Amino acid sequence: MKFLLGMAVGYVLGSRAGRERYEDIVAVARRVAGSQTVQATAGVLQAQAAGAAERAKSRIGGRVLTSQRSSVGSGVNGHRR
Repeated sequence: MKFLLGMAVGYVLGSRAGRERYEDIVAVARRVAGSQTVQATAGVLQAQAAGAAERAKSRIGGRVLTSQRSSVGSGVNGHRR
């Protein structure tokens, strides 16, 4: 019985301390995320990612068109129509 009581007290104290630490971490994370420096950096990174995605999309699109054109020009068994 003493063991179970000890476990219950330890659980309550540990969860209370854990919750307080969690709240501290969340508060710091919100302050960091809301800072002007982080917001500006996120905007720059988002713009760079969008540009990279657009370049990749255009490169892949060009390769697909080239591949389709070469396969359309071939008939069955490699003979042209």
